[in-house]
Amino acid sequence: MSSPGCGRASSFPDPVAPREKPFADQTVPYTRAFSARVPSVSNKRYACIGLSNPKSPSNVGAIMRAAGCYGAASVFYTGTRYDRAKDFVTDTKKVHQDIPLINIDDLRKILPLGCVPVAVELVDGARALPEYTHPDRALYIFGAEDGSLSKEIRDWCEDVVYIPTNGCMNLAATVNVVLYDRLAKGNNTRSGPQF
Repeated sequence: MSSPGCGRASSFPDPVAPREKPFADQTVPYTRAFSARVPSVSNKRYACIGLSNPKSPSNVGAIMRAAGCYGAASVFYTGTRYDRAKDFVTDTKKVHQDIPLINIDDLRKILPLGCVPVAVELVDGARALPEYTHPDRALYIFGAEDGSLSKEIRDWCEDVVYIPTNGCMNLAATVNVVLYDRLAKGNNTRSGPQF
């Protein structure tokens, strides 16, 4: 991966150079305002989504929309069922242009360094989502609409969480609830709050 700013033409202004006049509504120099909004790479918190053999193109489209709304970094999926149906173009907001949607043969192969795999599944021993403290960097893995995550995947995940409900939820709704829970807790992750 190249560093930010590589390949810029010299005619573009330096994005971190102080400007003569700050933005109209700001009283701090541009560099301080910019650096306060952009965390360093070592402090970056993010969420990725892993889908195990999703079936419905409408669910994947809704998941992409949720990924865009809640700022997920990427969406990965296994299996071929979605590939056969993806021509139905259910990503109505075209989020795939900003957030990668990538088919992979094994979700365990894409775990970024320092990222915690979290299975979302209603099974014995899982922790209830309301009491869960999210990792700073998480890969949330969800089972298919018509199945569950394999024991092999659940055992590989560091955490297993469930959403306490009176019945089972739709896949896209489950993704929305997990990402909203992360957001609602104010990024109060394992390393502490970051506001």
